Amino acid sequence: MPNIDSARKALRQSKVRRTRNIKRKNALKVILKKVNLLISEKKSEKAKALMPEIQKTLDKSAKVHLLKKNKVSRTKSRIEKAISRIK
Repeated sequence: MPNIDSARKALRQSKVRRTRNIKRKNALKVILKKVNLLISEKKSEKAKALMPEIQKTLDKSAKVHLLKKNKVSRTKSRIEKAISRIK
C-alpha cells in the first residue's frame, strides 16, 4: 500500500479509471458481437439499423483513448464493408 497521500489518491483514481475502462470495453465487445451475429445471419437491415450505435460507441472509445483512432476507423470500415457484402 502507498504511504504518501498523492500515491494513495493516484491508486484511487486508477481503480476508478480501470473499472470505467472495463465497463466501456465490455459494452463495445457486446455491440460488436451483436452486429457480427447479424452479419453472419445475413440480416443486413437490422445490422444497418445498429450501425449508428456502433459508430457512436467506437468514436467515444477513441475520444477517451480507450482505442486508437485508426483502429476505430478500420473497424467501422470493415463492418460497413461486411454489411454491404450481404446483398
